[in-house]
Amino acid sequence: MKRPVGKHESGPTMTAGLVAAAQRCRDRHVRDSGWPPSEVASLAALEVVVDEAFCCDVADRFERASPLTYDDDLASRYDRVKHENVQHYEEILEAGITAEPWLGPGQPYRDSADMVRRVRETGVIQVFLTRNGHGPGGGGAFHPLRESSGVTVRGVELAHNDLFRATHDVFGHVMLGNTFGPAGELKAAYCHMALFSEDAARAVLFTEQVAQTLWFYFGPHLRDAAGRIRRPGEPGYVPPHRRPYPEQKVFAFEPSYLEAFRGMFHLEEAS
Repeated sequence: MKRPVGKHESGPTMTAGLVAAAQRCRDRHVRDSGWPPSEVASLAALEVVVDEAFCCDVADRFERASPLTYDDDLASRYDRVKHENVQHYEEILEAGITAEPWLGPGQPYRDSADMVRRVRETGVIQVFLTRNGHGPGGGGAFHPLRESSGVTVRGVELAHNDLFRATHDVFGHVMLGNTFGPAGELKAAYCHMALFSEDAARAVLFTEQVAQTLWFYFGPHLRDAAGRIRRPGEPGYVPPHRRPYPEQKVFAFEPSYLEAFRGMFHLEEAS
């Protein structure tokens, strides 16, 4: 793939450029997509009310699911996600963001603020490679997003999941400053989902983003005997940096979960 070359801008100019890029992604599917809002800039007013009961339910459903339930229907959904995500990747390049494989030790960023600041200052998003970590086992088993994307950067062949990490971080976090905490990750997932064509694709994103996030923050391994999420300072509380990563499972949630997820969000009216 030929990599488009964009001019890097910083600060508000970069944000405007990313919103414009995201709008182009959105506009490709305006007749197919029922995901509000139609104007990407309106996502800056997005608010979420985190429903803990729903979050625990999703985490439990993820915990119980088989690692691999893959049929022709789910394969076609993943194919749609991969195709559209390549388009999204091309848009971030056109907007002046360079995606580079992270070849250093550990993770490329300390936290969301560090990532947002550095990407906005440098125009570079560092991607922690799927081959170095994709779930607790390191990523050796089959997964549709581990397949090659056909994109090579600095001699490194990127998997579809590498492009997915780049586009999610840029459109989900950097564009509007969403954090890495539970509410911020859910808002980032909503913003990213808005750029895809239909709920058939978003069902994949729900498993890949939302369910894994909710297992990490609300999973049964984090609750006490009564089923309560342990809070900081309580016996048995495990801080995020010591928690296990969720298993990479390939299955589809029932459509009602996606609808319930969407129901947690609202757009604040401009004053």
